[in-house]
Amino acid sequence: MNHISDLTTELSALYHSLKDGTIEVKIATEMNNTAGKIINAQRVQLEYADLRKEQPDIDFMKTKPKPKAKA
Repeated sequence: MNHISDLTTELSALYHSLKDGTIEVKIATEMNNTAGKIINAQRVQLEYADLRKEQPDIDFMKTKPKPKAKA
């Protein structure tokens, strides 16, 4: 996982796996906890940059380039 959209996709898949019973609650809980820590770390970086009146350069938060359409 290299990008926030990857995390979103993985969390969505985790939700569906939990809902359909293909993942244990304990494992899903730990994965969700880890995702929360990743999100909070990014939040701290953004808040720090804001306090310093800087524009942060965080690859994890950038928009992923869209795949080129097939001709």
